[in-house]
Amino acid sequence: MLRHRQSTTLSARRAKRNLLHRLIVTVTVASTTMASTGCHVWDKIEPGPHDTTLSYHENVGMSIEYPEVAECATPVSAAAESTAEPHVLQDPSKIPALEMTLPEAMTMAMQNSPVIRTLAAVVPSSQTTQTIYSPGQTASSAQGVEAALSNFDAQYTNSLMWSTQDEPQNIDVSGNPALGNVFIPFAFARNAAWQSELRKKSATGSTFSLRHVVNYSRNNRVAQRFHTSFAGWVEAEWRQPLLKGAGLQYNRIVGNSQIPGTYNGVLIARINEDVALADYERSVIQLASDVEEAYWNLWTAYRLLEANIKGRESALKTYQYQNVRLEVGAGRQDEEAQAQSQFYQFEANVQNQLGGPTGLYAREQRLRYLLGMPAADGKLLRPSSDPMDMQVVFDWNSALSQALDRRVEIRRQRFQVKRREFELYAANLGKRPTLDVVGLYRWRGFGDHLIGDNSKQPFDGMYATITDGNYQEWAAGFEFALPVGLRAASTAVANAKLQLQRERAVLAETELAVSHNLADDARSVELTFQLVETNYNRYQADLRQVEVLLRRYLDGTDNINFLLQAQRSVVQSESAFYQALSNYNLAIRDLHVEKGSLLAYNQIQLAEGEWGSGANRDAYEKGLFLTPRHNPSEVTRTPIVTSQKFDPAAVQQTSAVSTAMPMGPMGTGVELPGEMLSDDLVEVVPESE
Repeated sequence: MLRHRQSTTLSARRAKRNLLHRLIVTVTVASTTMASTGCHVWDKIEPGPHDTTLSYHENVGMSIEYPEVAECATPVSAAAESTAEPHVLQDPSKIPALEMTLPEAMTMAMQNSPVIRTLAAVVPSSQTTQTIYSPGQTASSAQGVEAALSNFDAQYTNSLMWSTQDEPQNIDVSGNPALGNVFIPFAFARNAAWQSELRKKSATGSTFSLRHVVNYSRNNRVAQRFHTSFAGWVEAEWRQPLLKGAGLQYNRIVGNSQIPGTYNGVLIARINEDVALADYERSVIQLASDVEEAYWNLWTAYRLLEANIKGRESALKTYQYQNVRLEVGAGRQDEEAQAQSQFYQFEANVQNQLGGPTGLYAREQRLRYLLGMPAADGKLLRPSSDPMDMQVVFDWNSALSQALDRRVEIRRQRFQVKRREFELYAANLGKRPTLDVVGLYRWRGFGDHLIGDNSKQPFDGMYATITDGNYQEWAAGFEFALPVGLRAASTAVANAKLQLQRERAVLAETELAVSHNLADDARSVELTFQLVETNYNRYQADLRQVEVLLRRYLDGTDNINFLLQAQRSVVQSESAFYQALSNYNLAIRDLHVEKGSLLAYNQIQLAEGEWGSGANRDAYEKGLFLTPRHNPSEVTRTPIVTSQKFDPAAVQQTSAVSTAMPMGPMGTGVELPGEMLSDDLVEVVPESE
């Protein structure tokens, strides 16, 4: 009866295989016919009801289209959309003024700059532009500390696989009475395999694994107790490197990288975040520098416009007076033409100072861009802060020491040196051979069922066999591996040494460049102040010259050419004076930039934004599982990365001596126009003021 059933099954299997064989032959012949005849076969087929002569394909492969993205209304986008028509030659006195001090401009720029803007006002690039999200973006990326810590997270894996076996075999047991004279022409099996593992790597390089394996099999093999069986085990494994891969500092540098010279550990990630913060700080410093430059440029534009307007008015009066003289027959046509030409020259200067590329409206728009305001909104920004018109003397030794200690470029480069030191340490340890201690303990189980009762029948349940603990195994030993020649590890060490030497050389060069730039700016501060005095005295002399020449011209004792030239000199000297005053304030700014105190000078602080609502709760819950270390000697620490926190807005103790500029030549005390002081003072003020 058994042999008849097997013969019937074998016949059915052969019939199915013959049908599959005929199907394969038919498809092969059809494919060969199509390949040999080309597309002519399809030409003989009549068009169907759904065929059409028009193609559904596009005529082009690529086209420019607008992306469909979700856009949110922000103050920046609202400023872009609400921009009014720009001013060109409108009278500034008829436009409502918006008075703004320099601290107010700084505050507005810092609050309205999610993208750190620059004075160049170019369209920002998504790849290179610094934003307020850049440090957090680095911290939350694969280069951050959290990603590096994930290398030590426990990993849980689980797999469940099914398989079949249908294999003919060359076995004949019909002559074996012990097996019942049964002939089995093929091996038949239905298998399943399930495996789960919990793996954890510690900071010292140890690896702990807990595995559970269950194998199920249902087959037609002879001489077995059960046709269906479950076999499995539970095992625990421990692996501890003794040479390569061992050590707390090594693993915190290397992380999970297996490539010599490539490191992604916690210490490297920490430096990545510090470098990102330094880049962000540098961009904020540049923004503050640009805001101050745009502010004083706008202040200068107002003063230059006023100077040219006064020159135009004086030229107009001279032209009108000469025109009257010409009408009564007392003047000359060439002198009238000269006066008229100078009037139009000053008129062109006024127009250029209003709407030119360096005029009032252009500079006001640049400041608006840095502040995140619309390019035009019906109002005109007007600086209300007084420029520094007193001599400021910096202590050179203190400024130099602060520059070498506080400059963000130097601090950033020191982080790069620290990174290379860590990498060289890891590369040297990477030359060691691999020697691991391995230990394993296993509990085995077997049974006819997955869960059963072994007290009723032996091996009735697999889990019951495991819990009985009758079948236990263990293994322990060492594993050793050594790449002959250590070529890759030696190359990594050589490269790490060169990288370290390079970064140290760049650090020394950066410090040298900072010292030279600081010397240039210190020289510029003193020079620009002297130019302020010189141009002011020149301006006062030109005013007296115009007064004398105008009186002589009205009396008819002098030529008009000298008067016109003197009027031009007054405008030029007044413009040079205000430009020198602006340059002096910018020179003070540059000195603060070079010695790393610009943020403190403008009272700008950098701080992390508020955390999410659930961050404090998560920290509290995780803290419940942490054990405080009451004995500091029990804590194992790697070499520190930083020695102390750095506050770029901290007030520095350097003092600056400020003296009022002498008014007029030889200290005669001539009153200075505008906002200039008129008293001689000597006072000591903190730099932060």
